[in-house]
Amino acid sequence: MINIPDWVQDAIFYQIFPDRFARSARVARPSNLEPWDSKPTTYGFKGGDLLGVAERLDYLQELGINAIYFTPVFQSPANHRYHTHDYYRIDPLLGGDAAFHELLDAAHQRGIRVVIDGVFNHTGRGFYQFNHILENGAASPYVDWFYIKGYPLHAYEGKPLNYEAWWGIPALPKLNTTTPAVRAFLFDVAEHWIRQGIDGWRLDVPGEIDDDAFWQEFRRRVKAINPAAYIVGEIWHEAQRWLKGDQFDAVMNYQFTRACVGFFARPFDENLVAAAGYAPVPILDAPGFAYSINHLLSLYDPTINRAQLNLLDSHDTARFLSIARNDRDALKLATLFQMTYVGAPSIYYGDEIGITGGKDPDCRKAFPWDTPEAWDQDLLHFFKTCIALRRRYEALRAGDFEFVYAVGRAVAFVRKQGLQRLIVALNAGNAPADLDIVIHDHYGLPEGVTLACEMSTTQAAASGVSSVTVSGGLLRVHLGARQGAVFRAQ
Repeated sequence: MINIPDWVQDAIFYQIFPDRFARSARVARPSNLEPWDSKPTTYGFKGGDLLGVAERLDYLQELGINAIYFTPVFQSPANHRYHTHDYYRIDPLLGGDAAFHELLDAAHQRGIRVVIDGVFNHTGRGFYQFNHILENGAASPYVDWFYIKGYPLHAYEGKPLNYEAWWGIPALPKLNTTTPAVRAFLFDVAEHWIRQGIDGWRLDVPGEIDDDAFWQEFRRRVKAINPAAYIVGEIWHEAQRWLKGDQFDAVMNYQFTRACVGFFARPFDENLVAAAGYAPVPILDAPGFAYSINHLLSLYDPTINRAQLNLLDSHDTARFLSIARNDRDALKLATLFQMTYVGAPSIYYGDEIGITGGKDPDCRKAFPWDTPEAWDQDLLHFFKTCIALRRRYEALRAGDFEFVYAVGRAVAFVRKQGLQRLIVALNAGNAPADLDIVIHDHYGLPEGVTLACEMSTTQAAASGVSSVTVSGGLLRVHLGARQGAVFRAQ
């Protein structure tokens, strides 16, 4: 039997890149920081911290999210903190351990879960055991913690690498997880932070640790402390191997991202997706999109599907709005689908106010707290409305999902749970569309039933239609160009 944490299907995640989200006056900052509103660079720091996040929880709660995924927070010399120095210490630039615990407590008091990033495939060069080898060479007791091919280590000189590193990057020496001491260390790290109160782990490049037994033991250790802890892996492709119930609860659903880009962001910026881990992206019509989504749902147990982390973009991709060539309608349609689809939606910080960004590091801009006049208020209102809709109807979080229409550039699907019945209709085309939806008995929508328009991607109800009625076994829905709407059975 496959078990996932019950709370995940009800979760709406917000992904935060800590250096770029918010700063607090309570955290001492060094002087050599980039200006907050300047263009992000590969190596520069802007000084965001965890107390800054804690002080913005009102904003996040008003947005409607109830879970946060943080990219790494442990001590590291990189602004993204994937070069871990100390797995047991929160980075001092983020406010240290005290700031993390204050944030964790404040989030939990508001019913907001906190998932953090675990980088267990590789470390930074400043990681103690690697530094020990740098200093002592073959005499170090820790030589079996890494894959060493010669001495002294060529960690800084620009000479050919003589140790294994992730993607051949000298700053990221690869851990030897076949060494019992390394396994014990990483499992202890996983247990430690679960005991400290985090609600789960997002696992960085877990496929690089090509060892089912490692991840099976990782799961046993984590779940023994907190059975409700969420374990989600960064796997960009189909992930059946890891989603059988004995390793991860879910993956970052980049195959969902791929389908949404191919259908809603048309035409999309091919240069911005060319190097993405989910590339190549096919151009999809409605039948192609429905097929892609149905295929994705067929890959995993329905319980797993309800735990998938569904995202439109992240710190590792260009922002969806930029991929869509600044087409706000594309972002609205994709977000409406994301918020009415199976699994846990994840919003990348700032998407809700229209932040744009190309490839890394441009996708990691600072949140413009000091210039609210630059926020896209209409988009922010739309995000809040979509989130509120998802939270209001259990059918959108836990109900059955079935496409009921896929013609041209328009799709519709039903979500049903108990007595709740909702039809979501989306027109990704540039011309109005009339959707004649054949209503089958198992939809639970009898002849004559009226469905009210709950929301639309436009300010008004769908083209002025406040409701639609099943008549002659059909539900006719009219949508304007690039418009979506949600209808609820009365």
